[in-house]
Amino acid sequence: MNFGILIFDEVEELDFVGPWEMLTMWSKVAEGPGNCLVVAQSPGPVRCAKGLSVNPHVSFADCPPLDYLLIPGGQGTRTEVGNQVLLDFVSTQAKTCKAVLSVCTGAFILHAAGLLSGKRATTHWGSLERLRALGDVEVVEARYVEDAGVWSSAGVSAGIDLMLAFIASVAGTDAAGKVQFAAEYYPSAVRYGTYESHAQAPAYLKSAV
Repeated sequence: MNFGILIFDEVEELDFVGPWEMLTMWSKVAEGPGNCLVVAQSPGPVRCAKGLSVNPHVSFADCPPLDYLLIPGGQGTRTEVGNQVLLDFVSTQAKTCKAVLSVCTGAFILHAAGLLSGKRATTHWGSLERLRALGDVEVVEARYVEDAGVWSSAGVSAGIDLMLAFIASVAGTDAAGKVQFAAEYYPSAVRYGTYESHAQAPAYLKSAV
């Protein structure tokens, strides 16, 4: 199984590192993908949103056919939605993928690649209205959403929840449980401040009050 995670300049670090941790932990403890690849347009280092520099495993030219592809978000998505080379890579790989996934504003890359129209999806709370404005996406204010093999999640940390749910869907809840346990991913229920009452707080956060 080939699982690819796309990166690009100004990608949000946790958008892809969180899912990467769950993905590679799956390989380690529960017979997950044999080939986990970080993919970028070119082979050189990619500078992320908060300054982290990452060396991709493969470029678009070297990337094998993928079974699954995850698109993270970040400020860089605002540029990449106009990058036809990247969009062509995503749409071409998606034709043979069993599922495609996005985190945060990665949803806008999926849409620009023609993969989100007519589907239910979510994104970072700060971009929910922008996603609605596209006019052909049913926006759901949830941590993650799946619709006909297209997965999307809310922002940044939500990519971890997305990946665990994805693992459960393809490998079973025991596999996902092994990954969750090995990663010790049991988020605290503590809420800091009162941001669940913020005017832009997504519905899933308001309902937890």
